[in-house]
Amino acid sequence: MEVHTSLTGPFPRSEALVRATRDLDRGRTDEAAVDRLYRSTGDELLGIEDRFQLAPQTGGYLTWADLFRPFAMNWSGFEVGPVTRWFETNTFYRQPILHAPPERVAGSLAPWFPAARASVPAHRAKAALPGPFTFAGMLDNRSGETPEALVHRLGRLLAGEVGELRGLGYRTFQFQEPLLVTRPPVGPAAESTIAAYRSIAEAAGDATSLVWTYFGDAQPALPLLGRLPVSAVGVDLAETEPTSLGRFPPGRGLGFGCLDPRTTLVEDPQEAAARVTAAVDLARPTEVWLGPGGPLDLLPWDAAVRKLAALPATRALLAPNGGSA
Repeated sequence: MEVHTSLTGPFPRSEALVRATRDLDRGRTDEAAVDRLYRSTGDELLGIEDRFQLAPQTGGYLTWADLFRPFAMNWSGFEVGPVTRWFETNTFYRQPILHAPPERVAGSLAPWFPAARASVPAHRAKAALPGPFTFAGMLDNRSGETPEALVHRLGRLLAGEVGELRGLGYRTFQFQEPLLVTRPPVGPAAESTIAAYRSIAEAAGDATSLVWTYFGDAQPALPLLGRLPVSAVGVDLAETEPTSLGRFPPGRGLGFGCLDPRTTLVEDPQEAAARVTAAVDLARPTEVWLGPGGPLDLLPWDAAVRKLAALPATRALLAPNGGSA
């Protein structure tokens, strides 16, 4: 069983980067200086990912103001909307407003991904994108499309982005889907979600595709998650009881969010490995992905780095031979 460790979403910005972006807003610095700091901070984070043996790498997605912003800014049909609370957290996003059926603009999103923003080859990078169900559910839909049709359409558009990124060398794609577990779809909504991922799977081909869930217990959604045509499904172990994963279909990959992004407390690798082992013994996944339960950008930079240090030790307990157990 192969065991991988990787970041599962955006990393917090350093204090220096936060200060620089505030200075830019107040006219005390210029965009070129801030962009250089973004790139150097992204390279610093790549060094941290190397040190903790995290792969594929991400560079932290530091330029992403929120999960949807690059899409709302670059796809047609959208307007960047008002500040809105991000689930039950003390963070916020600008809710996209959809005025017309969306369309992607070829080439517009590639510059936002790691190979363009940080010094990492595309084949060693992870492209993290919003999942179609979460994307559709978190925007303000004024387009006239039904929710089910919108999920299906977003799946086709995201598949177009996957195809373009594959052409640039990306081989790992992760779709952020917290809404699948905080508000699991049923009936036509579930079927449209599966259809959306079929489009994505066709574009991904033999590349690795992950659906990562967080902010909720994955148990009620396991029947749906087991039907998604992806390489692996990730769950947040701070919310999901490991023994419930015995219901997940065999012969599939599983991801385990073994770092809690809601607290600065550093996990004990022995305890984290025990929780993962309990799930693995029941589900018998073909491969395992370890990482934070969700994006670590809820935490300060230094606290997030300290938590990441627990991942190599957890992986070593699960895969003492370095890559398989």
